[in-house]
Amino acid sequence: MQKSIALFIHHPTCSTDSVNGVIAALSPLARIKLFTRHKVQQGFFDDVDLVVFPGGDGEATVFRNLLKLNIPDLRAYMQRGGRYLGICMGAYWADAYYFNFLKNTRCVQYIKRPRSDIRSSYGTTAPVQWRGQLQRMYFYDGPTFVNGHFETLATYANGDPMAIVQGAVGLVGCHLESQAHWYTKKYMQPQWHANEHHVLLAQFVADYLLQSRQIPLF
Repeated sequence: MQKSIALFIHHPTCSTDSVNGVIAALSPLARIKLFTRHKVQQGFFDDVDLVVFPGGDGEATVFRNLLKLNIPDLRAYMQRGGRYLGICMGAYWADAYYFNFLKNTRCVQYIKRPRSDIRSSYGTTAPVQWRGQLQRMYFYDGPTFVNGHFETLATYANGDPMAIVQGAVGLVGCHLESQAHWYTKKYMQPQWHANEHHVLLAQFVADYLLQSRQIPLF
């Protein structure tokens, strides 16, 4: 049976660009259906294998205004065995101040961490060790993760976690879903990943969140 992914969109907080990138990366794995700040229909999450909150621009504190109508349904979905992927803004929202899906782990700004190689909020690329391989990944004030127990799949330059899995929750600080038009600045053009990071994101989801390690990706 085909898997199903529910993907949240609200531009610019969970931006159209990020949503389009997630669709491009994950559509080989599952049927994707979108939901917004408006109340979902009864049973919307009943056939969902994974809910995805992507990244965007703005303050994480808009969380309750955007999701107040759907928070009970999302929490009920997770309590009955659902799975969650958060990218950048969506990763912050797994924190105790918001959905509270993590056990003793906090999501904090990487740019404020000791020995961070990026010290302000702007679109750039960050050197990342992704599952043992060095990559440069699109970064815009993404989180890192402190305290508690989790599996680390990727680290920033200072060794802080960039991508983790804790139980049914997968969190990624960088934008693996980034697309070519994110790299229009001259200094970033050579760092365009030619959709290779989409493949990495899909494999991460297949391996750790959809439990579909045998899915042929590309």
